[in-house]
Amino acid sequence: MERVEISRDCDAIAIPAGYTVRLTKGMTAFITQALGGSYTLQVPEMGGLFRVAGTDADAIGKTPGETPAGEAGAPQSLEDEVWAQLRTCYDPEIPVNIVDLGLIYDMRVEALPEGGKRVDVKMTLTAPGCGMGTVIAAEARQKIAGLPDVEEANVEVVWDPPWNPQMISPEGKERLGMM
Repeated sequence: MERVEISRDCDAIAIPAGYTVRLTKGMTAFITQALGGSYTLQVPEMGGLFRVAGTDADAIGKTPGETPAGEAGAPQSLEDEVWAQLRTCYDPEIPVNIVDLGLIYDMRVEALPEGGKRVDVKMTLTAPGCGMGTVIAAEARQKIAGLPDVEEANVEVVWDPPWNPQMISPEGKERLGMM
C-alpha cells in the first residue's frame, strides 16, 4: 500500500455502496489497488474504500490517463479490441479484470445499417447487491464506446446464470492464489 495525500478536492465512489463522495485536499489515503486506469483508496478519515477515476489521478500524485499495458501484440479485429478494453475494467475490490473473473457472459459486434458497429455485452457481478455494478458496467461501456468504428455500446447486467468462483479463468485464479 502506497501512502498518498489528496492534493486537491476530487470525487470518489464509495466501495461497495457505489455512491459519490468528496475527498478533500489534505486527507491521507493509501492506494490499495491501481488497475485499469482507476485507483482504490483506503481513506482512514472516512472509514472505508473509495475508487478514484484515472481522470482525477493528479489529486493523488499520479498521471491522469495512465493505464496499465494491455496484452502483448496489437488486436487483430474489433472483437479483439473490445475484449482488450474489457480486460482493463476491474472490480475495485478484486485485483482481477472482469473478463478473467468470469463476469462477461456474452459479447457481440453487429454492423449498423448507417455505418459503424454496435457492441452488446452481457455481464454479471460477483454478488447481486453490489453497489459498484452500475459503475463497472458504465466504465466498460465508456471504454468500448471509445473504440474506433463503435457507434453504439451497450452493457447489460444480468443475473442468469448466477456467478460462482468456478467461472474465474485459470489466469484469474492464479492471480488470486486459488491454484
